[in-house]
Amino acid sequence: MLRHLLIALSHSNTMQRMTVDFPPARGMARRFVAGEKREDALAVIKKMNDTGVLVTLDYLGEHVTDKRLARASQEEYRTVLEEIGDRGLESGVSLKLSAMGVHIDEDFCYANVREIVAVAREKQRFVRIDMEESALVDTTLRIYRALRQEFDNVGAVLQVYLHRTRDDLQALIDEGIGDIRLVKGAYNEPAAIAWQDRARIQQELIDLSKLMLSPEARAKGARLALGSHDDMVYNQVIAFAEAQGIDPKSWEIQFLYGIRRDELRRLVAEGHRMRVYVPYGEMWYPYFMRRLAERPANLLFFLRAAAGK
Repeated sequence: MLRHLLIALSHSNTMQRMTVDFPPARGMARRFVAGEKREDALAVIKKMNDTGVLVTLDYLGEHVTDKRLARASQEEYRTVLEEIGDRGLESGVSLKLSAMGVHIDEDFCYANVREIVAVAREKQRFVRIDMEESALVDTTLRIYRALRQEFDNVGAVLQVYLHRTRDDLQALIDEGIGDIRLVKGAYNEPAAIAWQDRARIQQELIDLSKLMLSPEARAKGARLALGSHDDMVYNQVIAFAEAQGIDPKSWEIQFLYGIRRDELRRLVAEGHRMRVYVPYGEMWYPYFMRRLAERPANLLFFLRAAAGK
């Protein structure tokens, strides 16, 4: 119930105005967000790289309905990719189609994303298209498939709590474009289309990860990025990969910035390929609220700060 409430509040303009002007909220957001400026993000990438961690950088923004804002986001991605390449940083980028104007016009959105992917290819960097709410799955996969006809430096994300995801994943693997980050899913979706039981979602994430690591999938070019902080999940996938003799550098585990830092260091020390999803930008409120929804302890910390305790 609390998770659903926090996710609902992530869409509240009134709550956003109250939160972004509240110093404890801004301070706590810095745990999960690199900062509001590009230089903040680039500094975090350098720090991560120095500890053996790869990065995927996300310029925050979503549900844009103004073409000027969508173009501004595209320009920011192009600029930060230039900086990443010129500085030799080990980072790609992640982006949301709703920030690129998909709610304005699909062709407009595609053109924006295509320009970002083209710059990334020039700089030998990778672009990950994030998955958003279920209503955008078909559009996201359609744009991804179109981009893969021209580029190989772009991948997608699938959320395993959706009933359809197993079929979507198998189709992408069969098409030879199964470069996928698998995640549990962070949006409110009804039971008619999404699993609600935590254990079921965990098992689905394990099973689909194993599917991507199967000899048949890897022979078709499948490449797994497991986006999970759940040690029950990634430890089972690690054990499976080791039993299959799979090179740990041929797939990766991805954490969110600011979460499970000690575990991140341990996994790097053990030789696993680790990547951290690092968000930045002024539009941090929706992302911040989803992080609170994922872990009640974060909300308690925030409320104590608000009470001055």
